[in-house]
Amino acid sequence: MRTFVKSIRRSNLATAAVYVATITVGCLSVIASCVAQTREYDVVVYGGTSAGIAAAVEVRRLGGTVVVLEPSARIGGLTTGGLGQTDIGNKAAIGGVSREFYQRVRKYYDQPEHWTWQRREEYRDGGQTRSGNQEATMWTFEPSAALAIMEEIVREHDIPVMLEQRLDRTGNTAPGKLARGVAKESQRLATITMESGLSVRGRVFIDATYEGDLLSAAGVSYTVGRESNATYQETLNGVQTRHARFHQFQPGVDPYVEPGNPDSGLLPGIDSAGPGEEGAGDRRAQAFCYRMCLTDHPENRLPFVKPDGYDPLRFELLLRNFEAGERGMPWINSAMPNRKTDTNNRTGFSTDFIGQNYDYAEASYGRREQIRQQHRIYQQGLMWTLANHRRVPDSIRREVARWGTCRDEFAREDGWQEQLYVREGRRMIGPYVMTQHNCQGRVTAEQPVGLAAYTMDSHNVQRYVDNKGHVRNEGDVEVGGFSPYPIDYRSLTPKQAECDNLLVPVCLSASHMAFGSIRMEPVFMVLGQSAATAAMQAIREDVSVQEIDYDILRAQLERDRQVLVWTGPVRTSAQAIEVKSLDGIVVDDDAAARTGFAASSQVVGPYVGVGYRHDGNTNKGAQSAAFTVAIPEAGRYELRIAWSPNTNRASNVPVTVRASSGETVVHVDQRRKPAHGAFGTVGTFTFAAGKTVVEIGNADTDGHVIVDAVQLIRQ
Repeated sequence: MRTFVKSIRRSNLATAAVYVATITVGCLSVIASCVAQTREYDVVVYGGTSAGIAAAVEVRRLGGTVVVLEPSARIGGLTTGGLGQTDIGNKAAIGGVSREFYQRVRKYYDQPEHWTWQRREEYRDGGQTRSGNQEATMWTFEPSAALAIMEEIVREHDIPVMLEQRLDRTGNTAPGKLARGVAKESQRLATITMESGLSVRGRVFIDATYEGDLLSAAGVSYTVGRESNATYQETLNGVQTRHARFHQFQPGVDPYVEPGNPDSGLLPGIDSAGPGEEGAGDRRAQAFCYRMCLTDHPENRLPFVKPDGYDPLRFELLLRNFEAGERGMPWINSAMPNRKTDTNNRTGFSTDFIGQNYDYAEASYGRREQIRQQHRIYQQGLMWTLANHRRVPDSIRREVARWGTCRDEFAREDGWQEQLYVREGRRMIGPYVMTQHNCQGRVTAEQPVGLAAYTMDSHNVQRYVDNKGHVRNEGDVEVGGFSPYPIDYRSLTPKQAECDNLLVPVCLSASHMAFGSIRMEPVFMVLGQSAATAAMQAIREDVSVQEIDYDILRAQLERDRQVLVWTGPVRTSAQAIEVKSLDGIVVDDDAAARTGFAASSQVVGPYVGVGYRHDGNTNKGAQSAAFTVAIPEAGRYELRIAWSPNTNRASNVPVTVRASSGETVVHVDQRRKPAHGAFGTVGTFTFAAGKTVVEIGNADTDGHVIVDAVQLIRQ
């Protein structure tokens, strides 16, 4: 038996009925109904995402009245929409209602009747989501399982949820301008009105949407896209061509419809205005996709089909990338229970529909539906191409063709979900802005309401033509290596002059880079709960959400088992050294001519520039990096190379130096700590003026070989 709440729209009426229905065997029985035109609640939650449901649960536990208004026909957001591979960073950072949800997932799958397409003992989760035998949680799940659990939580806490209720955003055409569906009394939100005509009054409101529609409609300051590095003195924000090492095209992929002919025009998806100035801000958004739930079970699988509107040119870059040498599977196909997956983006051309979402956050509902449909057609076409096109490598084509969408997961007959992965919508600009400095521990939040723990992770933002005339992706930044860190309460509140009874746990006040770390579903649930706790405290104290006593808030959060302070092992981010800060002649690995050394990292520092490359401890003798160094004046120079030491490094890295006396090979122990910061000395050599080459190889090495930078110091 399943209990749910459904709203019924009535045309030309200013009322909406809410029906709590019970589904039994094929029978629908209405057991309760009716709300008045305007109903008042302690807390009104707009957005039935995982954060919104967690917020509503906490309001009910604290004795308040609450309603959840969800624009779509399904609660749970991405948690019930395909994102079953829970991105965490560190599971110990998750507490409260959020952890309770993952404990319920474990209990759900402990029941034999929930294993329909696979035996329990056949399933193995993996990576960061692996659950030990002694762990009471489970972090991977089917969308249908998450939905069943969410609906159970709603029923247990008697939470009214009104589905398909979209805020009337008419008139909200510019930042700071109120929408028709919002009524404010001075600085306070009073009522919000849906397109159906339903009006709801609240004492405190929570915007739990991925887009930030309520905060915008209420005239609260926000931003979309990327700030410049200068805005918050960051280093990873804005345009980042140098950091875009992951999910990248193979070298030499031609961008034009007719290869080699610019007059034929660019292939679809390439931004002719890109990439922009390094580190500069723009209005571009990181790419969206559908987190596909696929299966290889023949009885449950719906094969991939070519969609109406299929454009073969849209996938020409995919095929050219294979022909340029790409051999990796263009997806991350993470195993979920019952022979299903959570399938996500991987390699230079994959499920991310790069550059096709810039207007989504501020778009009308109609335009958003167009964008969602365009993304769906793109991914349907991608999967059909991978499974059928003769230019796709045979091994990849055979593997993709084994899979298909699931018959038993979503309402659509083709097995596709409705929930688009909106990785980043609006971001509020509140009294406290979370930044890269919070993530990396240089700044610590003074009023913690939860912890974030994931790598700073931005997917690619644009596709452009580089100065060599080849196609490249830009915007992917993946920098981690830090401990879980606190999120400040003030980043959930608007500036008091703009609104004093609104809380924003999803589109919170954060820079693009900090949001890339915070934007994980378990953290959104944590922040939803904390926002609800603050809302109820503001009501009890009869003050604005900005004026509550934080010490009281903290005490309640701790009673409710929220994790506010990290007490585990402390990790600090690896130090990055700017090339321009170094003495002498420095050539970074980006400028080296490489054969292999494709793996990139920033885990162990210090390192020069945006990271270092390594050989993966494979293909010994087949990988090399040649650094061409311009010698301005003949003389003796100390030659240094940079590496980050670790016990898994090679102790015998061959460095070939071409000096005036001839070619010399020196072996360097990269397990040892370099003597000069990031650099260790190779030797002192006499060089003639002009160009010389220093080459690092991996022949016969006994561990990972690191390639980072070369430095020459005049003696």
